[in-house]
Amino acid sequence: MKSVEEQLAGLAEKAQQCRRCPLHRGRSHVVYGEGPPTAAALFIGEAPGRAEDEGGRPFIGRTGRFFEQKLEDCGLKREDFYITSAVKCRPPDNRDPRPDELAACRRAWLEQQVELVDPPLILLLGKSAVRQMLGWKGGLKELRGRFHSREGRRLLITCHPTAAMRFPAMREGFEEDLQRLAGSLERRKSGSR
Repeated sequence: MKSVEEQLAGLAEKAQQCRRCPLHRGRSHVVYGEGPPTAAALFIGEAPGRAEDEGGRPFIGRTGRFFEQKLEDCGLKREDFYITSAVKCRPPDNRDPRPDELAACRRAWLEQQVELVDPPLILLLGKSAVRQMLGWKGGLKELRGRFHSREGRRLLITCHPTAAMRFPAMREGFEEDLQRLAGSLERRKSGSR
């Protein structure tokens, strides 16, 4: 039987040929995701941006550098987490992914990633990630900063790092949410809830 790492690599390879939605037409690379297959948490962003599309990796542009710094400020390292996004190809002009694009990617790739990594905790970064995992169509304000449950996993909802980078009020909440994440991971490590 193949290891989780081999299964994820096989899916990533298959995803490179994906034509399930119109997003494939404008992509340079499929940005499947990366990280340890036994990560204590999985991060789901919205969609690849220009830098990610060019480089084929999630969160590597300006937003990625900001996100990494905020993780480090909480004592967390990017390398310890599996990172992916709601869709694997960059939407034109960085628009929000449409419902049909979200659905195609969820069924083809994201559900399998979540199942294989099997994280006890998922950090949802932005509204597209929340729509993918919870089907929520409202605003983030109502859900942000709280843990939610789905299929035995805890989901923490926060804004996308780009919004946190641009708007000081959102940045404060984002930083609080990352502290919440760090605290939850620390409690899990020590065996307490």
